[in-house]
Amino acid sequence: MAAVTEIRAAGGVVWRPAAGATEVCLVHRPRYGDWSLPKGKLEPAEHPLMAAVREVAEETDVRAVPQIRLPSAHYRSEGRPKVVDYWSMRAVASGGFQPGTEVDEVRWLPVDDAIRLVSYPHDAEVLAAFAALPPVTATVALVRHAHAGTRATWSGPDTARPLDAEGRAQAQALADLLALVRPARLLSASARRCVQTLDPAAARLDLPIEVCGDLDEPRPGQQRDERALALAARLQELAVAGGQLAVCSQGKVIPGALERLTGLVGADFTTPKGGGWLLAFAGDGLLATERL
Repeated sequence: MAAVTEIRAAGGVVWRPAAGATEVCLVHRPRYGDWSLPKGKLEPAEHPLMAAVREVAEETDVRAVPQIRLPSAHYRSEGRPKVVDYWSMRAVASGGFQPGTEVDEVRWLPVDDAIRLVSYPHDAEVLAAFAALPPVTATVALVRHAHAGTRATWSGPDTARPLDAEGRAQAQALADLLALVRPARLLSASARRCVQTLDPAAARLDLPIEVCGDLDEPRPGQQRDERALALAARLQELAVAGGQLAVCSQGKVIPGALERLTGLVGADFTTPKGGGWLLAFAGDGLLATERL
């Protein structure tokens, strides 16, 4: 008997400020006659976060910026297990909703009203988790530089080692993810491979890359803990300023910095080349870390 494959989907709790309160977006689906959170199935090989932002835009015509991961919903659909990953998303633009066969109405409601209106308990649970969170004031996409060969095969200074073909492909893929966060600033460690990792995002977003020594890994004579502490302090400083940004650093300091920010000493914060984290802050406090 063939194994039953899991259905993967993604969506969002899309919110906006309204008269001193917070409103969230619900959609009505005429096929099912229900009210639910906007969501949809992942396309083949699609990153869940990209699917979430895409589906929100397709169903509501709202452009939204993901901020923090919410609990996933688990249920059965068409006789198969289904998992829907959700993010809290701040609405930033709308093209003007037009009713269609998939979604024929969109409503913006206070959270408590939305909880009462949704047709399914799992949607109500996701909304309740959103309501329990403090407001997210800053979102940081923290990435490790993409693949750049090895030190043994590079004859020049290590700080000048460039991305290889694999790394350039990783940097292009990262640009798609970083664009979802809509960063207002791009910051990079001083190593050439770090700057090059952000180059595709800089071109796509028309932003300069700010080189910052506080993001560097240890140099000879420096302690790894010292550099990790500098990175953590810099991230907190950036978070206090608020908004969205993307930061490219190095593998020797990212785990230690995340240990300090989360207080989870010994947690696995190993970050592969070309990988990264989505960090959500409330003031200088880190609310959540999620692997990108």
